[in-house]
Amino acid sequence: MGKKFDINYVLDFIPKLLSYLDITLFIVTASLVFGLLIGFLVALPRMYNVPVLKRVSQVYVSFFRGTPILIQLFLVYYGVPELFKLVNIDLSRTDVLVFVILSYSLHSGAFISEGIRAAVNGVERGQVEAAYSVGMNGFQAFTRIILPQALAISVPIFANLTIANLKDTSLAFTLGAMEMTGKSQTLGTATQHFIETYIALSLIYFVISTVLERAFHYVERRLLKHEKQLVQHGHRSRKRSLWGKPLVTRIEEGG
Repeated sequence: MGKKFDINYVLDFIPKLLSYLDITLFIVTASLVFGLLIGFLVALPRMYNVPVLKRVSQVYVSFFRGTPILIQLFLVYYGVPELFKLVNIDLSRTDVLVFVILSYSLHSGAFISEGIRAAVNGVERGQVEAAYSVGMNGFQAFTRIILPQALAISVPIFANLTIANLKDTSLAFTLGAMEMTGKSQTLGTATQHFIETYIALSLIYFVISTVLERAFHYVERRLLKHEKQLVQHGHRSRKRSLWGKPLVTRIEEGG
């Protein structure tokens, strides 16, 4: 049992935990950067129906989406060094952050690959065909037509993944990584004020998650702004074309 609750410890713990925020954000950022690369490479075989690689990517996505991140952390931390021992490479002195980032990158890559497929498939095929009809090649159609719209579609998916990764980093301390949750364990053990420690930690996570959510919402609105303008312009053009018709034509159409 811990000591009697004291709100002053909450205020005292917050700056101490924030001093380890850079490690937490580094894990999140690095895992998302590598996860984007992995997700893109994994999504390609499934989008282009590459026979063998498509099956491999399906197994990879199913495994990392269907197993707990904690299990994945242990598998990577204990399993990867054993695999490298087969080729006489010793990873015993490797920093634990390397295995943590690798685990979260593989985990993120599975979800990002699905997000990429959903975003690309969300763009109407007719727009791509129209791009080809005006002389664009595949690369131009992708960068000018598919990519801008796919980015707007994928923002909510990427936002959810980023916030989920932020919260999941709290499990990195199980491997000995000294990020915010790891520091909270040390503070709680040293002071016996565990409740105050976890309240301070939860407040930090809550504030950061809220800021990220607002930031991604702003980005999403900016990316969809052009699309909304096109829809509004289309409605105005339709009204002008309707009321620009002769009176007899409007009456025949029921206008």
